[in-house]
Amino acid sequence: MATTVLVGAQWGDEGKGKIIDVLTEQADVVVRYQGGNNAGHTVEVGNEKYVLHLVPSGILYPGKLNVIGNGVVVDPLALLEEINHLQARGIAINGNLLVSDRANLVLPYHRLLDALREEQKGKGKIGTTKRGIGPAYSDKVGRTGIRVVDLLSPASFSEKLRRKVRETNEIARTFGAKPLSFAKINAEYLAAAKKLRRHIADTVTLLNRYERDGRQILLEGAQGTLLDIDFGTYPFVTSSNTTAGGACAGSGIPPHRIGRVVGVMKAYTTRVGEGPFPTELLDASGAMLRETGKEFGATTGRPRRCGWFDAVATRFSVMLNGIDELAVTKMDVLDTLPKIKVCVAYKLDGKLVETVPADVDALLHCKPVYQEFDGWQTSTKLVRNFDDLPKKARLYLNKLAQLSGTKLGIVSVGPRRAETIFL
Repeated sequence: MATTVLVGAQWGDEGKGKIIDVLTEQADVVVRYQGGNNAGHTVEVGNEKYVLHLVPSGILYPGKLNVIGNGVVVDPLALLEEINHLQARGIAINGNLLVSDRANLVLPYHRLLDALREEQKGKGKIGTTKRGIGPAYSDKVGRTGIRVVDLLSPASFSEKLRRKVRETNEIARTFGAKPLSFAKINAEYLAAAKKLRRHIADTVTLLNRYERDGRQILLEGAQGTLLDIDFGTYPFVTSSNTTAGGACAGSGIPPHRIGRVVGVMKAYTTRVGEGPFPTELLDASGAMLRETGKEFGATTGRPRRCGWFDAVATRFSVMLNGIDELAVTKMDVLDTLPKIKVCVAYKLDGKLVETVPADVDALLHCKPVYQEFDGWQTSTKLVRNFDDLPKKARLYLNKLAQLSGTKLGIVSVGPRRAETIFL
């Protein structure tokens, strides 16, 4: 399989959890390389459904090593809650889960600042999950963050925490918010540190040794390309690099060791939160996609905004990530439609636009130029070979790959492992 990076090719929620799960069978190590517990991967195994927020999806396979990389921001209490939940459901977690000692922590003051900032923006709000992810990355870049390695030195941790709580409480008082208790936070997180100690490791050195030894490594991202802090629809983005380049920075594996990039996309398009969305459907078709596709956030439960497939945005993602092959999910959601549209270009001020503008206001005013396809109007749920798909479904999939500028590798016709077509 070579060292593989799996990225979302749209605005997140593309079904990466399912694709990661089916690829994990070939992997030795699964690495989460960015984001925090503001995102979730949903995986269905048999009749069991798991929603993972920080723990890599490989945890559902016995014998796989799972790594939370240095590029992730980790809330220790959220991580422990997730570990306890998985263990209660019979998932073994011991030496098979490691957390990078270089990862930054998400702490209660980050959540407070996240909420305060979002409230102050009013109509200009970004639509964050208020899990503290943005402020945690701000501290990291501002070189004032507290890292996982600090949990191993209680005195150092407490000293740094006291300073940050004091600074945050000054801001809280300005906005009339309730101040945080240093003593309470310190006690809770030092207790969590004792439980997490056995999972903390120098994962950068470990992953590079594994790669040299020929181990198969799968790097999983959260969110999607169009939420990347540099390349997404800024400022309506997440706070980390969700693209394939972020996999190197977030894991410590050098770029020339990456052998394959898989981009996951839905057969239509969705996004959560605020920001421009050229193909959004605010009619019965959008409601049908939402209900049939069960388009509600794995972490927040928020309904997702739904629209036709955006080939302009996906082509941009293919270019940015160097995507070698596409995994198309939720193909079955389109099974009943007589007609399906695909956005092949945008129109802005009377001119055709064939890439995603950097100016968010320009993108907001872009109108989709559609190409219409005949639907296949028959179920694809039981199909396991590409040639057995209805002819019109094959034509649609091949056109998506052509418009996106890369080849088709996987088609998902349902949430379970078996409901997958490999080309």
